[in-house]
Formats: sequence, C-alpha cells, structure tokens
Amino acid sequence: MKHLKTSLPQLLPYLLIVVGVIGLIAAFVITDEKIKLLQDPSYHPACSINPIISCGSVMQSKQSHVFGFPNSFIGLAAFPMVLTVGVAMLAGATFKRWFWLVFNAGFFLGLVFVHWLFFESVYRIHALCPYCMGVWAVTITGFWYLTLYNLQAGALPTPKKLAGLARFVRRHHGDILVAWLLIIVVAILHHFWYYFGRSFGA
Repeated sequence: MKHLKTSLPQLLPYLLIVVGVIGLIAAFVITDEKIKLLQDPSYHPACSINPIISCGSVMQSKQSHVFGFPNSFIGLAAFPMVLTVGVAMLAGATFKRWFWLVFNAGFFLGLVFVHWLFFESVYRIHALCPYCMGVWAVTITGFWYLTLYNLQAGALPTPKKLAGLARFVRRHHGDILVAWLLIIVVAILHHFWYYFGRSFGA
C-alpha cells in the first residue's frame, strides 16, 4: 500500500465490507450474550475467561447501556450501513460530497465513543470484552481510511498550511494506524500488568 493515493479508491470498498462484517458479527454476539445474561443473571458468557478478560463484567456495567439500551444495538444499526456502502461502491455506486461528510461524521462519533468505552473499560470497569475490542479496532481502522479517502477526494479540504502534514500522513498511513492501535494495547498491558505480567514471569 505504498501508493495510497492510487490504491485507496480501490481499497476502500473492501475495507468497509470487512469493517462492516466484523463489526456486525461482534455486535450480534455481544447482543446475544447480553440477552442471555439478562434472562439469567447466573449465566457465564463464553468470553468471560478470567478476572480481566470478562465480558460479563463489562455487560453488567452501567457503561454498557449509556443511552438506555445496550450499546451493541448501535453496532447492529451502524455496521450494516457500513457494509452496504462498501458493497454499493463495488457495484459502481457514487455518492455526493454531503454523503461522504455525513458518513465521515458518523464514523467520527463512533471513534469518540469507542475511545470513551476503552477508557471506561480499562480504568473504571477494570475488565475487557474481546468482542468490544474488535469493534474498537475496526472502528478506528474504518474512520482512518475513510478520512484519508475524503481528504484525497477533496470532500474534506486540506488547508495549504497542512499540505506537508497531509503528504506525511499519506506516506505513513499504515505506520500511524499501527502506532495508534499499539498505544491502546500498551495502555491495556500497562494497566493490567499486575495480572498479565505473571504470564511473562514478571
């Protein structure tokens, strides 16, 4: 992906499809586990592996239903839209600038939400849900490349003063994304090192 400028229009539809599929599967599993937990408070979710990797702890927290319903319902509504846009692009559909701006704004709201959930999960709930972390990863990736696409296509204009920064970002798009995700991983390991450190003999 060295030549991002030419490959991104071809890459984006597939990326959106992958993001949509993974996000939808994760949202469906979380919803299914949440319903089972509501039906039977003694139910032990399959992804509750230990005190840290514990979906049950996350699902029973107040942060799991910020808007009065399970957060996973948002994913069940949003990720099919992402998938549909990707499939439509593969079929040759084109969209107006206002659509890309709204789509990007939606991803941005999702980005803010998953970072808040990351903070709450790690530093308030003190537990992690693997499926939730999958949603974090695909939301960040989807937002990143959709934003780069809109910058390249001119839907999001780049001020002349930031032209150099834009070129740097295009050259190092993969490195930036990896660093972004690694920061989250490092923050998780740092906070839970008292537990994970045992696995490394620390």
